[in-house]
Amino acid sequence: MIRVLLVDDQQLIRAGLRMLCEAEGDLTVVGEAGDGREAVALVARLVPDVVVMDLRMPGVDGISATSRILAARPATRVLVLTTFGDDDHLYPALTAGACGFLLKDAPPAEILDGIRRVAAGDSPFSQEVLRRLVRRAVGSRAPLKPIAGLTERERDVLALVADGLSNAEIAERLHIGVTTVKTHVTALMTKTGAPNRVRLALAAQTAADG
Repeated sequence: MIRVLLVDDQQLIRAGLRMLCEAEGDLTVVGEAGDGREAVALVARLVPDVVVMDLRMPGVDGISATSRILAARPATRVLVLTTFGDDDHLYPALTAGACGFLLKDAPPAEILDGIRRVAAGDSPFSQEVLRRLVRRAVGSRAPLKPIAGLTERERDVLALVADGLSNAEIAERLHIGVTTVKTHVTALMTKTGAPNRVRLALAAQTAADG
């Protein structure tokens, strides 16, 4: 069971997220917070697996709360869920330690998938955000381990990750199952030393340049 803490200053948003999560057999909402200060206190008391974190809140905002939570409990996974996908919100949130970044207009299934992926150690991003991260990361030419021993299918998957496609979109494009895509992505992360999909996109660029 994945233990979830919901953090948002709008009660209606929290209520909707609670209903969404509690309709799933593998998710349970252990608490709600209306601001960052309350979120920090509840994480210490409730020890959730995943914190679904809004960014703009009165008092202590989501970025400060994320930083404080992870300083105290580094194993906590923080998934940002926000209306604001611009760089002024994205990069400070990632610097604070958030491991995923979704927009509030994402489909419910994408939000649920994001919670599960964060809990499993993945780093989910809304497609718009991921594409922007990829463009910026490729431009930075951050170093990666050389790619060696990729299968033809892994190269296909890697190219589509670099295009910002989700696992479901890759599965549809390649006519394979989503579970198979996840297996390939995991193998690619191991072979490239990449901890997330953005770094995998860099691996694709490295291969193209080589």
